[in-house]
Amino acid sequence: MSLFAKKPLDQLLAQAADSEKGLKRTLGAGNLIALGIGAIIGAGLFVRTAAAAGQAAGPAVTLSFLIAAVGCAFAGLCYAEFASMIPIAGSAYAYSYVTMGELVAWIIGWALIMEYALGAATVSIAWSEYLNKLLGGSIPYEWCHSPFEQFTDNAGVTYQGIMNAPALIILLLLTMLLIKGTQESAIVNAIIVFVKVAIVLLFIAIGWQFINTGNHSPYMIPEGTPPVVDGAGKEVANYSGFFKHGWGGVLGGAAIVFFAFIGFDAVSTAAQEAKNPKRDMPIGILGSLAVCTILYILFGHVLTGVANWKDFVDPEKGREASVAYAISTYMTGYGWLAKGVTIAILAGFSSVILVMLMGQSRVFYTMSNDGLIPKAFGELHPKYRTPFKANWILFVFVGLFAAFVPGHVAGDLTSFGTLLAFVLVSIGVWILRMKSPNIERPFKTPLVPIVPILGAIICLAMIVAIDTFTLKAAFLWMAIGLVVYFTYSKKRSKLNNPGEILPHASDFEKQ
Repeated sequence: MSLFAKKPLDQLLAQAADSEKGLKRTLGAGNLIALGIGAIIGAGLFVRTAAAAGQAAGPAVTLSFLIAAVGCAFAGLCYAEFASMIPIAGSAYAYSYVTMGELVAWIIGWALIMEYALGAATVSIAWSEYLNKLLGGSIPYEWCHSPFEQFTDNAGVTYQGIMNAPALIILLLLTMLLIKGTQESAIVNAIIVFVKVAIVLLFIAIGWQFINTGNHSPYMIPEGTPPVVDGAGKEVANYSGFFKHGWGGVLGGAAIVFFAFIGFDAVSTAAQEAKNPKRDMPIGILGSLAVCTILYILFGHVLTGVANWKDFVDPEKGREASVAYAISTYMTGYGWLAKGVTIAILAGFSSVILVMLMGQSRVFYTMSNDGLIPKAFGELHPKYRTPFKANWILFVFVGLFAAFVPGHVAGDLTSFGTLLAFVLVSIGVWILRMKSPNIERPFKTPLVPIVPILGAIICLAMIVAIDTFTLKAAFLWMAIGLVVYFTYSKKRSKLNNPGEILPHASDFEKQ
């Protein structure tokens, strides 16, 4: 069997239509939009906005958000076409299987582990840090840090981490929720989304009254702006490069805030649980992207209006403290809102973890049904009809990482997995349009091949921009994946067993 053998489209559609044996269809368009918002709005909004303003774009960070949104929209339109046409769990993995063959599908399925599983672990570690901050640092150091971390205080006392218990606890609670049911998970996610969006809207509404229009002039960082050094004489910002001022700075800012949009693709993993996927999947994917774009632009406008962009040049203010700093410094009488922002970040982290765990378990479910990973990953709970064994296995894997490994180890691996998926989905839409033009497409990506080509190019450029260490780690992970494929998955693939394939070929295979 060829390494690039494609899965018959009819077989995928038959799986999706088998509502009695498959995943339970419980999600409407509103649930899907909430899932998308839950995955997209994490700490990125609060962290990336100030970082992009202080390092590259200035007040024009609002334009950076717009450009990044357009880049995401290219990939989002491609996801929407596939998700409406092939309403099955598995997302980019399933789409690649139909368009580019088994080996490419395996590669993207393996890469998605970096996005979802490692992403969930990394975010759970950050969740633990913010919980401790909200509680005033009352959690003992050894129980909220990995054994590879230690801290020495001013008195010379050294504290050694044992395990990150809060990260493990939040992973356990969300895993149990996912096993209980997709609808229940969607309801909890909707509540979390309501809380964090409400706080974002509060900041926008209250902060609007404190906007100093002088902070928005000039709107872009002027050419010739001198470098900024900290108290120790270390340079913390330099605006001499093309992507550090003017329109170039707006583009540089777009590269920084782009990662605040990552997550909308997770909506497509729930396609097999949507009540009316042909209509609701495009609404969920594009709707969540549109809502978040509007919130991001308004948020950036208010933040850079309340505080001058130069305030965020300091890395300490350009990180998570940016919003709290702006509130405490310029918004007299609204100290409670700074605490609300911390709650919003915690809520954001919670929903991101939930959707990532859900997305990964659904990718595992589909890969298991294809025979590429053990059957246990595809077994559904007899009562709840959720992939409970995949959820528990995922909890063990993610939990070990979160409890015993420092969060920075994952680096930008989650971004690499996401961007690779974006590239292959964009290419896949174009391939399927050429090879199977007559297949029913409830939603069509406009301006093909322009939109898919632009989506692939922009995301490839983002991959190239990732630091060298992360790229090496990503390629090592992919090499391990190829070893697993050729030693285990290839010979167990159902495509290599004709009895597992439906007797009739799809329109795609005929062509």
